[in-house]
Amino acid sequence: MPYIDPKFRKELDPYIERLAEAIKKVSAKQKNEAAFSGFLNYTCTRLALKIIPGRRYWVIALVVGVFKNVGDEFYRRFGVPYEDEQIEKSGDVY
Repeated sequence: MPYIDPKFRKELDPYIERLAEAIKKVSAKQKNEAAFSGFLNYTCTRLALKIIPGRRYWVIALVVGVFKNVGDEFYRRFGVPYEDEQIEKSGDVY
């Protein structure tokens, strides 16, 4: 998780909340429960393209690394506890 100063979180969080609500609203118009994933991908990609300082190798490498870290950290914080709950519920495979 990016450990940023709480004052910056307070500055960004209202925008994040509004964007999240917009993504949920647009996703709800779809007939597919997983439609949010495409909107999330689109939003993250557009956001990155709006803030990067140009198309250079180091920028591409840096942004790809950030997205990979986001995925890894999301799985560690959100996915692993879910997996552990399912192991407790249904038993381990191994």
